[in-house]
Amino acid sequence: MIIDYLIGSHPAHMEADLCIIGAGAAGIAIARSFIGSSIKVCLVESGGEAGEQQSQALYEGGSVGALPLDPGSSRMRVFGGSCNLWGGGCIPLSPDDLNPRDWVPHSGWPIAYNDLVPYYMRARSYCQIDAHEFADGSFMSPTTHPPLDFEQSKLVNQIFARSPILFGEAYRDELERAPNIQVLLHVNLLELLPTSDGAVVQEARVGTLGGYRGTIRARQYVLACGGIENARLLLLSDSVVPQGLGNQHDVVGRYFMDHPSGKLGTLSTDAPHRVTRPYDRRTGKGSSPTFPEIGLSPQAQRRQRLLNGRVHPFGVEGPLPNGIRALRELRAALRRPVQDEGALLEARLCEALRNGPATEGFAAPTESLGTLALRLGLGIGDIARAFVQKIADKPTVSSSHIDLVGFFEQAPNPHSRITLGAETDALGQRKVNVDWRLTPLDHHTYRSAATLFGNELARASSGSFVLEPWLEKDDGTAPQVHGTAHHLGTTRMSDDPRSGVVDRDCKVHGVQNLHIAGSSVFPTGGWAFPTFTIVALSLRLADQLRSALATCESVGLL
Repeated sequence: MIIDYLIGSHPAHMEADLCIIGAGAAGIAIARSFIGSSIKVCLVESGGEAGEQQSQALYEGGSVGALPLDPGSSRMRVFGGSCNLWGGGCIPLSPDDLNPRDWVPHSGWPIAYNDLVPYYMRARSYCQIDAHEFADGSFMSPTTHPPLDFEQSKLVNQIFARSPILFGEAYRDELERAPNIQVLLHVNLLELLPTSDGAVVQEARVGTLGGYRGTIRARQYVLACGGIENARLLLLSDSVVPQGLGNQHDVVGRYFMDHPSGKLGTLSTDAPHRVTRPYDRRTGKGSSPTFPEIGLSPQAQRRQRLLNGRVHPFGVEGPLPNGIRALRELRAALRRPVQDEGALLEARLCEALRNGPATEGFAAPTESLGTLALRLGLGIGDIARAFVQKIADKPTVSSSHIDLVGFFEQAPNPHSRITLGAETDALGQRKVNVDWRLTPLDHHTYRSAATLFGNELARASSGSFVLEPWLEKDDGTAPQVHGTAHHLGTTRMSDDPRSGVVDRDCKVHGVQNLHIAGSSVFPTGGWAFPTFTIVALSLRLADQLRSALATCESVGLL
């Protein structure tokens, strides 16, 4: 059943066996695991079924660190979560990503890669990429175009699979039909209220932008609201425990990480498409195609004491032939303007999250359609030549050069953190401040990896590489990187409550019935797109919750 609290009547107070806050990839995966069981699940989502500015505004906050990161434009408050904007990239972490590394402070997960393998297997079905087998840190399916060959001790091609689905769309009807699942839309968690000693959550205090206030009482609770919001909600739950739930050692919100990205340099070669074509995500075939990414080998990471990272070659188009330019302008003129609020919001957020170099766009043409059509006719030869190129599986417009854009693991840093600011949102809740900080290890990784990536790609393509100026000297120059909306680490997993917020089972230290799902529990992030691991950990948590609730049932508490 789906209940929209902005439409019609709704109960003031609810009871459930399991209350999940957040209906993104993690929350939906957990809720779906209980369909058909005797467990009554309440899945709570702040947004609606499409993007809305008033809900999105609840994500606004401040950026107070040296590196800017806007918390309002790097995530989406909607049923299905920020994955409504994702590119579908699925790839497992590798054993090296989970192991302690003596050159990476605070590295090492309390669980091993083999603990995740059975849940990675199940996550394939949830992400609808069942056809693809995987190995350590990569899928094994062949790609549309063979990737470049590299010296394996330096660079490796790691394969990711692209999921064809958006989780909210794919599983909405299934959740609506399930008799034991209640999905609440436009309902916001205001605070988790524990017992006087903070050891057990007794109820969730919730509200809407329309003024409704109510409670949800459950046996077990899960926060599944993303790498920033999970920490914020723990810190906001402070009426009984002043420092916030799970924060007895001041760890909640610390170790905030993203996957920093920036241009590393320019590659020039006589045949740019031979470098870019194998890694072009527009060329995949089938419902869940696979693509290679160029990563640092484990040997190179150990040898040069680097964080993990990857590089993507983006072809930069040369001068546009007149006919191609006229065709693109005509298409832009015929394209209807987007009026739907949800689509406009998604377009704005997608632009804010755009990775890689900008592609040439077109403003609204000032010429009439007739003039554009005439220009198109005069350039018909250009279009014919482009068609021949397309048939030959080559770019329709040649690249003048290649921009190499890096995407990197971030070193865990307790001073990089999420805190509560003084400003409040429309619900009266304190907004977040993001203090995003890098370390000398991050800077060392960018410089060393950029040179390694550039030189090896130049060798493989008989080309030449020019490093970006910000990477040339180790003189304290601010790194020219930005975030990629992969928010990690703020409720990190550790067996020791002094260095983590949740234990190896994703239960909050010191709180018997509160759990965290999502990338906020990652102690380190590798370079891998996090969603596939988020889903695997969520399915693992669902099994643990099932056991905990079965224990409650056996002793008559359900």
